[in-house]
Amino acid sequence: MAKEAIELTAQGKGKIEKELEHLKGPRRAFMSEALREARSHGDLRENAAYDEAKLNQARLEGRIKDLEWILERAQIIERPDGAGAMLHLGSKVVVREAGSNFEEEFTLVGAFEADPSQGLISIISPIGKALIGREAGNVVSVEGPKGEFHYEIVAVHEPDLTD
Repeated sequence: MAKEAIELTAQGKGKIEKELEHLKGPRRAFMSEALREARSHGDLRENAAYDEAKLNQARLEGRIKDLEWILERAQIIERPDGAGAMLHLGSKVVVREAGSNFEEEFTLVGAFEADPSQGLISIISPIGKALIGREAGNVVSVEGPKGEFHYEIVAVHEPDLTD
């Protein structure tokens, strides 16, 4: 069975690789030491510290497996040739809701990189889908839980590849 590709920006892949390196190195060593310390406290059947250390170690190993799974399937999406000023994966965009002066900037990313609180919006989200392939000056409609919203694309910026 073919592996389904996971679309990532180069920066997103780099962040995942950095997190994986940290988890497999210093974090895994810390968890191992915490487990040894808890084990030294005696009877393991009634040792809450040991139970918690085992649970934390299992969570860590689960996260490592998740990150490895993502990286095995990662497909870096580059800016398409001839895209001009069109929005694509990795573009930074400034939008303004119709009838408002409030502008918001965010970056379009793959689903596994999305973090709206950090301004990282998935290209498969309703607003992400509406923006892909559009340009500054376009107005897009987005269907949300509270109805339809209209956003004007104020500006499109290419990502800073030094992040």
